[in-house]
Amino acid sequence: MSDSHDNLTKVRLAMALFRDAGCDLVIHAGDIVAPLTALQFRAVGCLVRAVFGNCDGEKPGLVKAFEGWGEIREAPFAFSHAGLRFLVTHLDAPVERLLASTPCDVLVFGHTHRPAVRGKDGAMLINPGETGGWLTGASTVALFDPDKRTADIVPLA
Repeated sequence: MSDSHDNLTKVRLAMALFRDAGCDLVIHAGDIVAPLTALQFRAVGCLVRAVFGNCDGEKPGLVKAFEGWGEIREAPFAFSHAGLRFLVTHLDAPVERLLASTPCDVLVFGHTHRPAVRGKDGAMLINPGETGGWLTGASTVALFDPDKRTADIVPLA
């Protein structure tokens, strides 16, 4: 997920979707905005990893909100999960440069508010679109299956 921009209703819908899908990791590619919104992620019941976006001004509060159940860092954030190498960033502009410098299987990014799933240089690039829906009117997230290495863009009702 990405670009939730404090839309608590859509964040709660996303958490319910991820919980019902049995997700064991949620990735947020930036622009949560407020710690109050980050606290909603606890409801998913699994690890949440996130990066700061350009609209995340209250960084110390966001770090504190993630304590004990998740983590948020400056981008790029590289980690392994389910036998895959993930790389998470917010801005779309460094995607090509990141792929060239940091080997990964899955690169998750946001910022454009436009969902996209594509392959590039052996990696899967996923932009889940905007969870908040404020800019485009479409609230979306992505569901990634690490076994099949497939991702689906899912609209939030």
